[in-house]
Parts: sequence; structure tokens; C-alpha cells
Amino acid sequence: MAKWVYLFEEGSADMKNLLGGKGANLAEMTRLGLPIPQGFTVTTEACTDYYKQGRQITQEIETQIFEALEKLEIEQGKKFGDTDNPLLVSVRSGARASMPGMMDTILNLGLNDEAVEGFAKKTGNPRFAYDSYRRFIQMFSDVVMEIPKPLFEKILDEMKESRGVQTDSELTAEDLKETTERFKKLYFERKKEGFPQEPRKQLMEAVKAVFRSWDNDRAIVYRRMNDIPGDWGTAVNVQAMVFGNMGNTSGTGVAFTRNPSTGAKGIFGEYLINAQGEDVVAGIRTPQPIAKLEEDLPECYKQFVETANRLEDHYRDMQDMEFTIEEGKLFFLQTRSGKRTAGAALQIACDLVDEGMIDSRTAVARIEAKSLDQLLHPNFDTEALKAGEVIGQALPASPGAAAGKVYFHAIDAVLAHERGERVILVRQETSPEDIEGMHAAEGILTVRGGMTSHAAVVARGMGTCCVSGCAEVHINEDAKTFELGGHHFTEGDYISLDGSTGKIYKGDIRTVEAGITGNFRRIMAWADEYRTLKVRANADTPSDAMNAIKLGAEGIGLCRTEHMFFEPDRIPKIRKMILSETVEAREAALAELIPFQKGDFKGLYEVMEGRPVTIRFLDPPLHEFVPTEEKDIVQMAEEMGLSVAKVKEACDALHEFNPMMGHRGCRLSVSYPEIARMQTRAVMEAAIEVKKEKGFDVVPEIMIPLVGDKKELKYVKDVVVETAEAVKREKDSDIHYQVGTMIEIPRAALLADEIAEEAEFFSFGTNDLTQMTFGFSRDDAGKFLSAYYKSKIYESDPFAKLDHNGVGQLIEMAAQRGRAARPNLKLGICGEHGGDPSSVEFCHKAGLDYVSCSPFRVPIARLAAAQAALKG
Repeated sequence: MAKWVYLFEEGSADMKNLLGGKGANLAEMTRLGLPIPQGFTVTTEACTDYYKQGRQITQEIETQIFEALEKLEIEQGKKFGDTDNPLLVSVRSGARASMPGMMDTILNLGLNDEAVEGFAKKTGNPRFAYDSYRRFIQMFSDVVMEIPKPLFEKILDEMKESRGVQTDSELTAEDLKETTERFKKLYFERKKEGFPQEPRKQLMEAVKAVFRSWDNDRAIVYRRMNDIPGDWGTAVNVQAMVFGNMGNTSGTGVAFTRNPSTGAKGIFGEYLINAQGEDVVAGIRTPQPIAKLEEDLPECYKQFVETANRLEDHYRDMQDMEFTIEEGKLFFLQTRSGKRTAGAALQIACDLVDEGMIDSRTAVARIEAKSLDQLLHPNFDTEALKAGEVIGQALPASPGAAAGKVYFHAIDAVLAHERGERVILVRQETSPEDIEGMHAAEGILTVRGGMTSHAAVVARGMGTCCVSGCAEVHINEDAKTFELGGHHFTEGDYISLDGSTGKIYKGDIRTVEAGITGNFRRIMAWADEYRTLKVRANADTPSDAMNAIKLGAEGIGLCRTEHMFFEPDRIPKIRKMILSETVEAREAALAELIPFQKGDFKGLYEVMEGRPVTIRFLDPPLHEFVPTEEKDIVQMAEEMGLSVAKVKEACDALHEFNPMMGHRGCRLSVSYPEIARMQTRAVMEAAIEVKKEKGFDVVPEIMIPLVGDKKELKYVKDVVVETAEAVKREKDSDIHYQVGTMIEIPRAALLADEIAEEAEFFSFGTNDLTQMTFGFSRDDAGKFLSAYYKSKIYESDPFAKLDHNGVGQLIEMAAQRGRAARPNLKLGICGEHGGDPSSVEFCHKAGLDYVSCSPFRVPIARLAAAQAALKG
């Protein structure tokens, strides 16, 4: 019989895939003899089986759950469901990858109308008993029965208002008893039945709810954002309750062994006296800094610090711990490697190396490559900040600077972001349902919550600026207004946030890009030691190229020449070429463009100082360049001596039903070889002149796009070579150059051995290769992909994360066939995938020579390439 349930004492840290991160760490802490409330874990395999069985838990699994529960009863000396001295448990999720705030938790399970009375007598604390029961009703109703949590919060807020108190802890036992009755009444109104009184049923429904939560909308979004496979499933941890809400010698908290925002060494965290854990992470009350615990409960604080340091030494990483103090006794509820900002991750990694706890290989492997993006987010411009008006200050929950328009609801934030607006999401407190709005926002401001609230943890993980716990904000989310610092703000007004200081500013303060120094350079230097894959950048201008070099690019893998034609002084000339009816007229128009093209290429070659530069010849369909505004059409007609009607007729003739598969790429040079001649002359003259003037050893790489056949490539290549050799003779130069192609049509991948006979390099254009392999339009796929995610047909956007099975197979096939025909064939990738860590790892395994990505993703690609090499 399969084993679906493990007691904590039966597991260990290396069973993470089976027990989930939380379960494995609870087992490990049990092995270390730490003060852990005991319990058991229902495995991730049980979750997978639940879905295989049509969302049902089998009798075999249920039997094992209650067998484990019996052992827990013996260990605790209490009976589950007993009316005098009941065993109460928490039910928590725990996937193998940390998903903070994404999954659902239930506390105090096992209470019912009878047990709460016995519990009150046993503890001698009726207030505590009813506080525990009202919490359980709310959590169970929300998580299991899907009754919206705000309905319960409204009842609680009304009770506090009627009693003239500010916080939950000021309510009396009678107040809480009345609140519980009102909660049950709400439950009955919503479900047409009484609140469940059978503890065994409560437990099984809670386990099922955790399994279900693995597939809720916010979990699916989080998994897609963090490349977590949907078939991993989540484990369920059932743990004996310990109570932080028993009075002023009890409390609960969350703490880190190092600061998760800065990486500074030292205990960092928060706690609440007379509270349960959800109060801290949900941001319902603003907590106290952990240092104050030394004043309130010095013995507990001392034990906590000793245990926290022991855990960090054991795991050799910064730990994120949840703890509860029950009447002066400390318990650890969980530990895990803490989520941290990218800056903190670099600081911690470097410090741990310096402290001799880890080596540089471990430091490189441990940093999440995607998170480096955070370090490249803007800060406020120093001068602009001087004029900024500070209207409030709260907790600096996630660093960086952000300015944008205020929105109060996640859906409004998403829609505004899609319109191209910069968004600041302002909320009373965030919840997991806000995940997409948070993702769309430049910054987040919350009224409630501390440094470990949902908003803070998720924002740090995303690299989004966040200021939390600003109690001075008077917010009306329904009216979409808030007041702060004597100012009234409505939806669409600008504010600015500094997530590093916690300051809130009125208006739209200008931001500047961040620089890279210190720990970043150190980690990157280690990464460069270990990686074998080169990293280039996609850059079309000298300024883009300069940025790329600063960020560690080793060349340009894609220069899109068409972007150079859209400048105001150039677009008329390309239009004149397009509208010309003879070769001679087209050549004359193109000749006017040569100085511009050559100047652009010289600028790039000078910045790159001999590093490789791959220049892609004209790719988009010609209709993208023709005038559409009436005044531009009239001006074009006057310049060319044509009638307006004739110009309109010529423009209309360029219209295509499917431009992506139309007259573009190498097809333009087959129809109009003069385009390839002009571009080749510009490339070669620029390279020869820069070599002569600056002494850089420039080797031009000319890339012919959208090739699908060897003869097609040969036709254009012959034009390129003829022109290049003519320029070399004119300039008396012996410069070397290469001609290659983009593999972006599936047919090209299939015929790669033939195409390699003409091409000296391949660059996989995975944007178009993905479009043509899937038959998706990249511009339109977003309209229907969400349905595919929900139906589990696809787990990720194939334009953001390379499809290893389909598109990847074409890349591997083309690489193998191409090198079989030309062993020294250079291979690279220049689609958006070049900066995605999982795609970079694929390119490493496929034997590519380099990846090319946008300049600001170069550090991500460098680190991902090193991590791929370290994996072997």
C-alpha cells in the first residue's frame, strides 16, 4: 500500500518534493529537537491523486489521515472532537516551491458549539475560546466554503464600532460570543445549513480545500509568473494548535535571520501580543518590531534568537520563521529559506561566502536569476526629488521607486496598465486575490500590514516597490478616494512611492535607472567564471549598445535595421524608394539612405570596440513604412511629382491580409535586390572606416531574415557577397565578414543541413518561430491564452518562456543538422526568450554559442547561463 501521510518525525529536509517545503522543514526541525507543535503531512502525491480521482480523496488516503491523527492525539494527550479538552489543529498548505500568500490556511479546526464551551472551561479563558472559534468560523467559511471574508470583517468592524474600541483584542468574551453567533447566522444565510459541527468532516473538507487551492486563479497566476509546474501539487500540513491569543504572555510573529529588503545580518521581524499568526501575515493589525519582544518576554526572545541562529547555521541560508508564544512558551511553526529582494539576495550570498558558510558556486546557484530585474528598476531623480512634497511615511516594504496614477481595485489596475498607464495600487490591505493587479502596478501602498504582510512579501518577490502599513491614509475603496497629509486623492491622481525609505509623495516624480556596483559585480564575476554560453544584446542604437556593454553584453546578437528608417529625416527617403516604379529610381532613393545607414553602423561598431555585431537586414513588410495620414500622403505626392490618388493607390497595393507571412524578410531582397545592395554597402563601408579610424578589428555579421530554403538564401547571399567584395576592392580592404540567417520558419529548421551549406551562422528568431510553430499571432494570443491556462492546456505563455517540446525540438534539430553540414556553424538565439532563465538553460543544453536579449536582461541571462553550467 502506498504511503500518503507522514508524521513529522518520519520525514527530513531532503523529502521536499514529497512533503513540500513546509512539511520537509517541520520534519527537519523535529529531527533537530526544536520546539515544534507536532503533526503530520499529507503528501504532494496525494494532491496529484486527488485531481486524478476527479477531485476526490480516496478511502485509503482518508484512513491514513485519521491513523496519523490518532497518533497525534496520543502524543498530545487530547482527543480530536472531545467536548471537554479538544485537540485543535491547523491545516496549512506547503508546496515544494515557496508560494507566499498564494495558498490557504485554516486555524483552530476542531471547534464546534459544544467544544468551545469545554475549551473555555478547560483554559479558564472564555474570551480566548470564543476568539479562537470566531477565527475558525471565518477561515473555514472563506477557505472551504468560499463565503467572502469581507462579509465577516464587516460584522467584526461593526462590533468594534458599537463597543467603541479600535482593535479585536479589546473586545470582551461576550462581545466575541455575540460575534460568533452573527458569523454562524451569516453562514446559514449563505449556505442554507448550519455551520459544520463534526470535526472529522471539518478536517477532510479543509484538506480538500487546500488541494483545491493549488488550482485557484491566483495560484495559477503565481505559478505562471514563477515557472512552477502545475503537476507538482501541494502537500497539506496538519499540526497541533498552539495559541498566541491567550493573553498578554502569548503572541505570534514572523521573523528573518537577516533583513529581507537589504540583506543586513541580524534578526529582523515583527510580532503581535495576544494574536494568531494570520493577524501578522494578513496585515489586519500593524505589528511591533521583534526587538520589542526582548522587553515584553525576555526569556522567549533569548530562546528565539538562539534557535533562529541555529536554523540559519543548519540550512546555511537566511531563514524566514513563523513562531507562536503560548503563555510564555515558544514554538516554531515553520522555517524556510526566506524570500528576499534581489539586492538582499546578493548581499546575503556575498556575506555567506565571506563567513565561510557557502562557496561562490553555491552563491551563484542560489540567486534567482529573474530577480536581478529588480536591481535595474528606477530610483527617483535626485533633483526632482528635492521638489517633491512628502505627504506621509510608512514601512519600506519593498525597495525601488515608483510613480503613477492611483487605482484602488486590482481589475482597474490591470486595465489601466493595459492602456499603457503607470499604476500605483492603493489598498486597505492586499490579499491573494489582488495578485494580477499587483503584478500590473509600478508600486503598491497599503493602509494596514507590516513588513511581512501579504503586500510586502509578494511585492518583494515581484520586485515591485511597496510601502505598507500607512495608518494615516483614510481610504474609501468604494468611492475610489483617499486622504493623506491634508490632500484628497481620487482615482487617476498621481502619487510617488519610495519603497526604500517608506516615503509617500504627492505628484509624479521623475525616476532614473539604477546603477550596478558592489555585490552585483562580484556575483556577476563569479557567474562569468562558470558560464560557457556567451551573452549578447539586442540593440539598434549606440545608446542601447552602450547600456548593453555596461550590463556585461559580449556583443550584439540582433540589430534591427528597420528601426533606423523611422527617423523624420529618413522616412521620406524609404517611402520614395517604396513608391518608385523602376530599379533606377529605387536605387537613387536608396543611395540617399546609405550615409544614414553607414553612420548608424559606425556608431554601433565604435561603441562595441570589435565585439561581434549581427546586423539583420530589412525585415518588416513595406506597408509599415508608407504614409497613412492625409498630409503625409499629399507631401509624398508633391515630392515625387505624383498625384495624391496615385500615391494612395500604391500604398493600398501594399496591403496584405497576413503581413506576418507576407512580403517581408529575405523576400524583399529577392524582389528588390537593390535593398540588400544598399544595406551591404552601408555595413561594409562602416566596418572598414571604423577599423581604419579606430583600429578595432570589426568582423561584420550580416543576417538574412525569414529564410525557408537554401536557394532563397543563396540568391540574397550572392547579392551581399558581390556588393561586399566590390566595397572591399574600392576601399583596398581585406576585412573579413560573415553571412548567416535567422531560423524563424519551421521549414528552415527542417532543412537546416541544406541551409548551413550557405549560412556561416544561425540565429534562432524564436518570436516568429514560436508564432509559426503554434500558429498563434503574438499580438492576439493574449486574448485567448488565459482560457488555455485555466484549462491546463498550457501552463505558460510560449512567447515569454520557450516551448521546449515543440519549438525547442525544432531548435535542437536545426542545431544538429546544421553542424552536421558545417561543424563550425555558430549558433545563437535572438528572440525575447534570450533573457528568460529557463530558456537560457535550454539553449545551454542544446549547445548554442550565445543568447541575445534586451540590454536590461543581460545580467539575468549571464546568471542563468552560469546556473545552467553548474547544473551540468
